[in-house]
Amino acid sequence: MKKKSLNQEQIVELLTKDCVVKCSPKSISFSKNFKLRAVRQYAEGLTAGQIFNKAGLSPGLIGENRAKDCLQCWRRIVKTKGSDALKTENRGLAKGNKGRPGIKGLTDTEQIKRLKIEVAYLKAKNDFLVKLRAKKKS
Repeated sequence: MKKKSLNQEQIVELLTKDCVVKCSPKSISFSKNFKLRAVRQYAEGLTAGQIFNKAGLSPGLIGENRAKDCLQCWRRIVKTKGSDALKTENRGLAKGNKGRPGIKGLTDTEQIKRLKIEVAYLKAKNDFLVKLRAKKKS
């Protein structure tokens, strides 16, 4: 199901709420305190809809399933990494991913080894594409 796209009036209204840090047509960033409070209130027996309504975030404003989806995600994070994980930014850090490995600081032999591996990979890729094109023609 498609996420609700927010118009400019809705974005302005959301930015007036204490629990919203940033907002764009496609996403809403909630404050860390709100996330922790929401998880705590859910554990006390409130539903996701009740928690978000209490904060002034009606389903008509943020989308029907966004409250449930956000709370489910935050609960999973708290369960696996603890409540401190909601206080820090974790996007892009999954499973030790530190981005593309750089070639700066490598010795000449390490660079040559890496480039040989890359050349072998590209040759195999080209061979595969040649075979694929030949198969399409026949």
